[in-house]
Amino acid sequence: MNEILDAILGFIEDVPPVLRVVLTGIAIMLETSVLIGLIVPGDTVVLFSSTGVTTVLEFIFTVVAVVVGALLGSSFGFWIGRIFGPKLRGSWLGVRIGEDRWRKADRFVKKRGGIAVFISRFLPVFHSVVPLTAGMSVMRYRTFMSWLAPASIIWAFLYVSIGSGAAETYRGLKDTLDQAGWIFIGIFVISLLLLFIIKQLLNRFAHDDDDEGTAS
Repeated sequence: MNEILDAILGFIEDVPPVLRVVLTGIAIMLETSVLIGLIVPGDTVVLFSSTGVTTVLEFIFTVVAVVVGALLGSSFGFWIGRIFGPKLRGSWLGVRIGEDRWRKADRFVKKRGGIAVFISRFLPVFHSVVPLTAGMSVMRYRTFMSWLAPASIIWAFLYVSIGSGAAETYRGLKDTLDQAGWIFIGIFVISLLLLFIIKQLLNRFAHDDDDEGTAS
């Protein structure tokens, strides 16, 4: 197990830090602006990239890149929704998203407002669709950003901490403990399990609004 992890982490570490940070930021920006997140979750990108973090400076720059990428991508999505409006839902892209997703995101934003923007950053699919529906709504851009910014900071810090923390723990143990690789995996599994539970609770909160709307 240690040999496999050494190869994977070595490959990521061999990518120049500046390039790795820039690519991570761009990936998160694209994830939220052109819906790549429907195919490749940003969580996965950040976790893999952050395992290559070896210094405090790299950690800080990675968090900053992820936050900036999320803000730029979501802002782009907001303005696409604001400019193109309902026409977007009838386009090829809108059809690919699916009417059910549009309806749920639209109801969530209308009922919860800024809280919906905050929560959506932590939910798959919603974090790509909500900026578009927020742009189509009466929500002001300033309000949108005031909720998105703290959510993006928390999300970035959380995922970069998990990836870099697990990798750093492994590096510190691998020379003295044959089971270091399993400890690395254990940290990831426990962290992802806790995140999954949190996401399920937030997802239930989001879909409760949809269920109430359907019932009425």
